[in-house]
Amino acid sequence: MKKFVFFSVLVPLMAAAPALRAAPDPKTVIVTASNATQNQLLVFNTSGRLIQTIPTQGDGGASGNAGGIETNGDLVAVVNFGSQSVSIFEHGDNGLQMKQLVATVPNPVSVAFGAGHLYILGATKVESHRVDGANVFPFPDGVATLLMADGSAAQAGVLPNQLVITEKGSSTGVIETVNLLSDGAVSGAAATLVQNIPANPRAPFGLVTRGDDAYVTIAHSNQITLVRNGKVLTVTGSGTQNAPCWLTLVGPFMYSSNSPSMTVSRYAVYGQKIVQDAAVAASLAGDPTDIASGDGLVVVVDSSGRLSIFNVDEDGNLALAQPASTIPAAANGVAVVRSEQ
Repeated sequence: MKKFVFFSVLVPLMAAAPALRAAPDPKTVIVTASNATQNQLLVFNTSGRLIQTIPTQGDGGASGNAGGIETNGDLVAVVNFGSQSVSIFEHGDNGLQMKQLVATVPNPVSVAFGAGHLYILGATKVESHRVDGANVFPFPDGVATLLMADGSAAQAGVLPNQLVITEKGSSTGVIETVNLLSDGAVSGAAATLVQNIPANPRAPFGLVTRGDDAYVTIAHSNQITLVRNGKVLTVTGSGTQNAPCWLTLVGPFMYSSNSPSMTVSRYAVYGQKIVQDAAVAASLAGDPTDIASGDGLVVVVDSSGRLSIFNVDEDGNLALAQPASTIPAAANGVAVVRSEQ
């Protein structure tokens, strides 16, 4: 009976969700960054073959973060932690090309596009840069200081009229929001602690947003939360899998990459529900360090130096597209880019 009710609730949501693609577009590529002293953007086709290596003109060195690479149409933003900058690339007929280098206020760890802006989360602050077509304004139009500002910032995501941000902390961390002005700029006002956070939140970490909802992991507490309107509404445990760190959404399904379990779990998300329906949807060769999705794919980078590319079917099942590709073990961030040209 429960199974029948579950799917009857999920069907309308699945109909409204983006269709799951059987095969990616030939123009689709997967990107990660070497995160080395002389940072490089590494570009792979969907068969896992390295097709481009492009200097970011900055230094890597980011760790313990998520969302170090983000896309917005043909634009790709990549953090250069060691040189306090973000590289902007554009995807066109001749592949990805470096467009500009944006200096940042603190060392950047995570980037997110939305509301006509690029948001850059640094070790102690978050800043907004206006985006005009394919150009990112070099100077921030808003900066706000984080609640903890202790260098443990993990990821930023965009919600209507605000950002949601995680800071891991040394023992306990925080989930916080920063308000945006009507034009999308960071307001500059102090960050606000999210309400109803579970007691002793150990390492709030990765997150993914859609509409009014932010799904946020509390990795070392083995929890995934739903944040809406500045409050935690739902807390779900990760079951047999330890440390769900990073999240991505594909239609009605959410995937968590779990370290040190070296797995990917699948959840069904609808309304205020987060339901784990596959504790182990895929196994990895090492501890995952980021996860992303797009164009019918889920992609994961892990600490063993592997990029794994999975096809997603209509039931949310993951199938490894080919043997995992070799990447630098220190690689930071991953994203799927589909050219709009």
